[in-house]
Amino acid sequence: MLRRTSSEALHEVLEQAAHTPLKEFVISLQRDVNAVQGCARATVDDQSRRGQISRLKMLKRSMYGRAGFELLGARVLYAA
Repeated sequence: MLRRTSSEALHEVLEQAAHTPLKEFVISLQRDVNAVQGCARATVDDQSRRGQISRLKMLKRSMYGRAGFELLGARVLYAA
């Protein structure tokens, strides 16, 4: 399924899996099918964005409870 890029392939797989013990999992995937399709289409180039997100999360966690939003914004912009 992941090697095919068409949304019809995903729809077919979910329809087939709906009649198996994975029924509850399929229902949860169908709630946010756009995100599932986006992940299936994502390329390896996504790594740079993930690195930036991880860096921002690290900054946020390291400053939790120490300062206000202004200082966090300044630190994020200074680091970039």
